[in-house]
Amino acid sequence: MRALCSTHLIGQALVICLAALVAMQLTDISTGVLWAVAGPSALVCVWLCAKLKEPWAITAGWVLQAGLFLTGFVVPMMFLIGVVFGLIWYGCIRVGRIIDAAKAAREATAE
Repeated sequence: MRALCSTHLIGQALVICLAALVAMQLTDISTGVLWAVAGPSALVCVWLCAKLKEPWAITAGWVLQAGLFLTGFVVPMMFLIGVVFGLIWYGCIRVGRIIDAAKAAREATAE
């Protein structure tokens, strides 16, 4: 599960940075404010990749997904992107748990 979720979070960090560039052109929000929000958000995505071993990390990922969705109030297209990334996050967790269970079953039968 960690590999799938990490890949997703790295992609999300890139999307956050690109969305900030778009927001700079489409909104009247200052560049400093945009990057004060987007920069740390992208860094949290990358940092969370290392913390996916922790039980709270999946919940933190959901908070990031909600935050991405809420950026739609600044750039409306981000509502759609937020929904898509939320669905992908759900899929990564669901498929990742299935893969982890299959690995555990294979290791149990190999012993």
